[in-house]
Amino acid sequence: MKSLIITPTYNEAENIESFVEQVLASTPPTVDLLIVDDGSPDGTGKLVDEMIRSQPRLHCLHRAGKMGLGTAYVCGFEWALQRDYDACIEMDADFSHRPSYLVQHLEHLRNFDFVIGSRYVRGGGTVNWGLMRKIISRGGSFYSRLILGAPLRDFTGGFNSWRREVLEAIDLKSLRSDGYSFQIELKYRAFKKGFRYFEFPIIFEDRKVGKSKMSQGIVFEALRKVWSFRFGS
Repeated sequence: MKSLIITPTYNEAENIESFVEQVLASTPPTVDLLIVDDGSPDGTGKLVDEMIRSQPRLHCLHRAGKMGLGTAYVCGFEWALQRDYDACIEMDADFSHRPSYLVQHLEHLRNFDFVIGSRYVRGGGTVNWGLMRKIISRGGSFYSRLILGAPLRDFTGGFNSWRREVLEAIDLKSLRSDGYSFQIELKYRAFKKGFRYFEFPIIFEDRKVGKSKMSQGIVFEALRKVWSFRFGS
């Protein structure tokens, strides 16, 4: 299965070289890595360009500025579909998503249409999270599950993989959300279309280097949007 890992970046210069090396070392030759960089002032994109010279499986899309997580993934998905990749994997560059889990994504994609690296199935969990963040994250998935009527355990997580058939059916250009809510909308659309999914357990460890882009305001805005997903407005 020809697959593409898509990783949006903004100011990840401290992580990016080690991240690229570990991802490529953890995956077979049929898997490529695409960095979608939003004009990082710290030079993340330039570092990736230098690495591309010696890494034929590495690619980079440069965007003019910070345009958001959702649009970065849509750009990456479209890039992959235009180049006949069979599957895409969403992944963060801060090592909160362990490269060692990539093999499981690829294995499960052989039998399912989309796969979720889940913090909230048996065996999954989080490390170095405060109580409030745990409450917000678990509560967000529970709230989404309740409002949307879909049994997915980890609605808000971002370590997901998709067969090209799912991405083609979802109508990427019509996605209305960004950031935290993007993951909810994407999963809900795939579920509503009847695609088969599987959640396997992951341990999510909070980033050790760099600054998190997440805030409580982003989370609460996402949960407000869940109602529009439910009623299609």
